[in-house]
Amino acid sequence: MIRLDGKVALITGASRGIGRATAEMMAQAGAAVVINYNRSKIPAEELAESIRSRGGKAIAVQADVAVCEQVDRMVQETLREFGRVDILVNNAGIWTYGEIDTMPDEVWDETMNVNLRSVFLCTRAVVPLMKKQGGGKIINVSSTAGQRGEAFHSHYAATKGAIISFTKSLAVELAPYNILVNAVAPGWVDTEMSAEALEQEGEKITSLIPLRRAGKAEEIAGPILFLASDLASYMTGEIVNVNGGNVLCG
Repeated sequence: MIRLDGKVALITGASRGIGRATAEMMAQAGAAVVINYNRSKIPAEELAESIRSRGGKAIAVQADVAVCEQVDRMVQETLREFGRVDILVNNAGIWTYGEIDTMPDEVWDETMNVNLRSVFLCTRAVVPLMKKQGGGKIINVSSTAGQRGEAFHSHYAATKGAIISFTKSLAVELAPYNILVNAVAPGWVDTEMSAEALEQEGEKITSLIPLRRAGKAEEIAGPILFLASDLASYMTGEIVNVNGGNVLCG
């Protein structure tokens, strides 16, 4: 049984999908969880209340994680409530369509801000705390798109590829401080973000996956929980592929 008793986990984009499942699992493992959301206030607060009703510790904190001042406020709220940050899960992200010859600047910029700038800002905000505490875990959510590219979603793939490089760079930079930095790279996952594509092209998509189905949010949250635990104490700079065999790389 994985236990995170006494740990505080800050999870971005945690009102739905992979982030929500991760918050649930970490709370069940004994961590105090900070459920970040931007617009989905009601689902985030309902999740926090559900965790508290079962004896866990949780708060919902609004912040646009692509905005420096809001990230700093979120971290300060976490410190006021729980006094530390042991685990950061950089999960917030968007996935939009964009043909390269017609993609508006605004679409490119929004994806860069939400998917990549947020990872930089949140990481920069918590690393000084983790250094003072003597260590921590940072887990970034990348994608198979960051490994092989994805036609008509080049802006999304670019951010996810950058997250992989960011993860490997920081793993070496922060190792002397006992801060372990890893990533998970999901393939197709049945969440709100991918629901439309899976509904319209379900069999076309799943026929290319050896397990013949999209993953569940909980099946990505499980490896994130593992990376946050002491079982992964000798892992850093790793990209854990969770894709049903769809992209095989090592």
